[in-house]
Amino acid sequence: MITDPQEPTMVGWPTIINTEAVVAAFLFSVVVGLFFGLSPANKASKLNPIEALHYE
Repeated sequence: MITDPQEPTMVGWPTIINTEAVVAAFLFSVVVGLFFGLSPANKASKLNPIEALHYE
């Protein structure tokens, strides 16, 4: 946890940055991004290109 009495405050409260929360949020966003990026790509790679373009 990073705290510094010289840091600016927000609404009278000290600004506290929890390192574990930042890392957890970053890892969560990576997992969500990979899942929702790779899942459709994997599904699309299994399609026949002719049949996939037929419906456009």
